[in-house]
Amino acid sequence: MKPTSILGRYLTRQILFNFLAVLFMVVSVVMLFEVVELLRRTADRPEVGFVLVLKLAFTKLPRTIEMVFPFVVMIAAMATFWKLSKSNEFVIMRAAGVSIWGFLLPVMTAVFVVGIINVTLINPISARMYDMYETLYYRMKTKNPRAVLFSDKGLWIREAIDENNVMVLQAQSLRQEKNDLLLRGVTIIEMDRRSQPGRRIEAFAGILQEGQFELKDAHIFRAGYPTVSRNSMTYKTSLDINRIKENFVEPEAISFWALPSIISFYESSGFSAQRHRLRYYSLLISPFLLCSMVLVAAVFALRPNNRRGGVMYLIVGGITTGFLVYFMTQLVYAFGLNDFIPILLAVSTPFLITTLISVSLLLHLEDG
Repeated sequence: MKPTSILGRYLTRQILFNFLAVLFMVVSVVMLFEVVELLRRTADRPEVGFVLVLKLAFTKLPRTIEMVFPFVVMIAAMATFWKLSKSNEFVIMRAAGVSIWGFLLPVMTAVFVVGIINVTLINPISARMYDMYETLYYRMKTKNPRAVLFSDKGLWIREAIDENNVMVLQAQSLRQEKNDLLLRGVTIIEMDRRSQPGRRIEAFAGILQEGQFELKDAHIFRAGYPTVSRNSMTYKTSLDINRIKENFVEPEAISFWALPSIISFYESSGFSAQRHRLRYYSLLISPFLLCSMVLVAAVFALRPNNRRGGVMYLIVGGITTGFLVYFMTQLVYAFGLNDFIPILLAVSTPFLITTLISVSLLLHLEDG
């Protein structure tokens, strides 16, 4: 069945309507629990108002929804298939010569498009909102309404100068003021790929702006040379505020479009980018994982008769399978993160196993 046919458009409308309905219900429940939890955690903070709590809950909401997104798709598909089976529409379509795979094609096409939209459009918005949540939460924790400090533990970061040399920067504290990054207690060590130090620069303070550090009260140390002191000096860098900020941000809070450049930067600087690479590939494979959840829903809900159990079978079987898929995904991702298996294999294994098992069961139940 073509997705553009009459039946295809009908099935597409059904799955999209149920998807939006389930998503709205999940969003409402998650928002309620987030607000209640934040109110509990801020009960002893009279200066934290209800408006700030709502802002915190709202900005954290997209990341939480992203975690349960496959379950939302599975529940929506189960509701769609159960409704079509209960009203005998599925039986009529089969009697008209539509195969189970022709029936599933429009639904899986719609879900695949939803997955692409989620990765390319929703994910960047979600990452930006979680970034806002981190800032708001830090302001609440420090009781400073203007605080935008990335870390209260200082900064350690490394940058590749060229093919043979790297720079390690350490700062005792840092804060942002408009578009500038202010650092205190700055130490810059230049070394080769064998970790042999070449030059060390110590400065009382520094400002990162327009691709360079403006260092104040700097002292330059080099083996075999006298110490050089300068009131101010310029040190060129490819770092910027966003790149340094990403040093403190979880990969889940970075936009899909920004991940490739961040992976390249980390690898060129000698850092491990396993978490970011795993995140990037998992986003690429996520539309296919959503399609596999549709197949899982079809196994439990797409039935031409009611001889294999009722609603309880549908609910228990679907929820149990969903949790098994989630557990297997997290387990295999952990193997990939620790280099026990290749990253591509780690992100594709849950999708492949779920798809193959679901297809086998559908062949046995429907075409066997």
